[in-house]
Amino acid sequence: MVEPLSPARRSELSSLLPSWTPVEGRDAIRRRFRFADFNAAFGFMTRVALLAEKADHHPEWSNVWNRVEIVLTTHDAGGLSERDVALAAAIDSLAGGPDAS
Repeated sequence: MVEPLSPARRSELSSLLPSWTPVEGRDAIRRRFRFADFNAAFGFMTRVALLAEKADHHPEWSNVWNRVEIVLTTHDAGGLSERDVALAAAIDSLAGGPDAS
């Protein structure tokens, strides 16, 4: 079983993952991305899919033309876990940093 984030770790999230926001009504985080076009958005999703598969942790996401929304939570933990923090940080790196979109 994956453990949920500790209260101390939760308090660090806004500084560790400044582009990720809490999802109202859920123990989850969200980030929205905008790209030049559908091809760029889909290419990004493909790269994230490879990261997620390697980490055995799969995001909830949606894509509409040049926009991608990613929601992270760990169902086995009943909410946020270190898996979400690690995948969010990896996605930020892939996107070019926490402020890239």
